[in-house]
Amino acid sequence: MIKKIGNKDLKVLAKRLQAASEPTRLQILCLIFGKEKVCVSEIAKKLKLSVAIVSHHLQALYKEGILNPEREGKRICYILAETDFVNDLKNLICKYK
Repeated sequence: MIKKIGNKDLKVLAKRLQAASEPTRLQILCLIFGKEKVCVSEIAKKLKLSVAIVSHHLQALYKEGILNPEREGKRICYILAETDFVNDLKNLICKYK
């Protein structure tokens, strides 16, 4: 039986998928999926991007409920949100790694 999804839920899902589908964000998610948490500076170094650009992408993923920030002194690190959407996204992305 197919579950009917309401318009509000479809809009939320579409925004989350749009946020996650940007290529740099997919690279960031692949890094985070392999670890418990990753700090902004570590992501910037591994992807050879500026901290500002990485922060921008992380904020977009946070805004859509995909990541959560954690402060460690002066550093900001990110962990995956514990949601069904994130688990499904991880299963999808990790298939293609």
